[in-house]
Amino acid sequence: MPRRVSAMEAVLTHLRGAIERGEYAIGDKLPSEAELCRTLAVSRPVLREALRALQTMGLTVSRTGKGTFVVASAVEDPTFGDYAASDLLEVRRHIEIPVAGYAARRRTPEDLDHLVHLLERMEQETDTTSWVALDTLFHLSVAQAARNPVFRRVIEEIRDALARQSAFLNELGGRREQSNREHRAIVEALTGGSEQEAVAAMSHHLDRVETTLTDIMRAARPDQPTDGGTEA
Repeated sequence: MPRRVSAMEAVLTHLRGAIERGEYAIGDKLPSEAELCRTLAVSRPVLREALRALQTMGLTVSRTGKGTFVVASAVEDPTFGDYAASDLLEVRRHIEIPVAGYAARRRTPEDLDHLVHLLERMEQETDTTSWVALDTLFHLSVAQAARNPVFRRVIEEIRDALARQSAFLNELGGRREQSNREHRAIVEALTGGSEQEAVAAMSHHLDRVETTLTDIMRAARPDQPTDGGTEA
C-alpha cells in the first residue's frame, strides 16, 4: 500500500506538478497565499510549509513584499540552508562514517549513556520539530564520542543544514521510524566497540538518507490518498 500523504504533501505535489507541466512558467508569480488557500481548501500554515518545500527544491524563490516566483521547471539539487543536498551528503560520508568508527574505539561509558538517552527520547518523541533537534544532537554526540574536537566542529558547522534536511525528509519521506532504527543500530555498534559495525551502520544510515532524498526528487507520482482532511 502506498504511504498516506499529509495535506502539505498533497499541496506540494499539486504545485510542483503545475510548475513541471509549465502551468507556471519560469518568471511567473504564483497566486497569492489567500488565493491558493481558497483554491486548494487548506489552511495558511499548510500552504506555507508547501511553499517552503518548493523553495528548498529550487523551484521557487520568495521575495519579501512581492510574492513567490518560479525560477526552475524541474527539481535538480535541493538546498538546505547554505548547502546543496549533494554537497552536504558528500561531506557527511567523508566525515560521519569514519567518525563512527573512531567513536566505537574511543567512546566512554558516559558517551554511551548519553546516546542511549537521546535514542530513547527520539523513539518517544511525536513532535517533528523536537525530533529534528534531537536528531542533530545525536549526530553531534557521535562526533563527540570520537574524541576529536575537529570532528564535532565540522558537524557544528553543518548543524543547521542537517536540521533542515532532517525536517524535509521526515515531512516528505516519512523517515522518522526508520531513522530511529538506524540510530539504534549505530548505538548498538558503538556499545559493542566494533569499528567495522559502526562504520557499516552509519554508512547504511546515510545510504537511506540518500535513497529517500532521491525518491522525493523524482517526478511527482500519481495522486495518493491523503490522511483525512486538508486542514492541519
